Amino acid sequence: MRDYIVISDSTADLPISVVKELEVPIVPFSYSIEEQVYEYYLDERDGDIGNFYERLRKGAMPVTSQINPVMYQDFFEPYVKEGKDILYISFSSGLSGSYQSSMLGADMVLDKYPEAKIVCVDSRSAAVGQGAFLYEIVRKKREGLDLDALTEWVKQTRGHVHHWFMVEDLFHLKRGGRVSTVEAMVGSALKIKPILSVDEEGKLVIRSKARGTNKAMEYLIAKTVEEGGDLSTLRAVIGHADCIEKAEKLKQMAVDAGMQADNLMIAPIGPIIGTHVGSGMLAIAFVTNM
Repeated sequence: MRDYIVISDSTADLPISVVKELEVPIVPFSYSIEEQVYEYYLDERDGDIGNFYERLRKGAMPVTSQINPVMYQDFFEPYVKEGKDILYISFSSGLSGSYQSSMLGADMVLDKYPEAKIVCVDSRSAAVGQGAFLYEIVRKKREGLDLDALTEWVKQTRGHVHHWFMVEDLFHLKRGGRVSTVEAMVGSALKIKPILSVDEEGKLVIRSKARGTNKAMEYLIAKTVEEGGDLSTLRAVIGHADCIEKAEKLKQMAVDAGMQADNLMIAPIGPIIGTHVGSGMLAIAFVTNM
């Protein structure tokens, strides 16, 4: 049986130390800001996250672009040449066409190496949701699941990835076409914080709105308590778009609700997701029914 490797992309927001521990190669997405093009790696080798948000707050309008099939081909092929099969966990197809591109890129590699196996799976997740899912996927691989068994587990479990996040407003999501003009009006009132999630198709949906940051954070914790099951064993990722103080506060709120501090990791939201949510976004994500 051939060995296999799990690969994902840089929309999976996790701390770089965790990504290194997981040993998951990350396909970089690209973005442009003020006529400069960057490839986003989780180690920030090409563009600093803090600088990105500083420019965003000053009015810069970044644009992201999906990975094309040839880029996937170039990324996958070296691993196949080494004799490894691939399980690729993609950014949600409800938010990007990258999943379709990954399948085309995989087919291009398999035309040259028909003995290999490349499986591309739509995570139907994004940001720390995708990151939390990726963390659990690698844990299952390390339990000894082969490629087919892990693929089946991923497909059965992706509907149990819970995303809850608040944004300062819906301007960036509207600009990127992720929410409609009518939906964006929800966040137009003073101090109203829209609460969003990801539905079963991996698309963004507005779930609620809260008056003020504290009420929004309380809502995120309430949903975690409602959906998380046994909080004493639940693992979660807290994501922040350049608002570490709020992330630390949310972590403490989760601990106060019954979670273990060691089961909570805080991750920066990178420029790919940050382009569409803006600075100040705060999220918590976890996987249940494992």
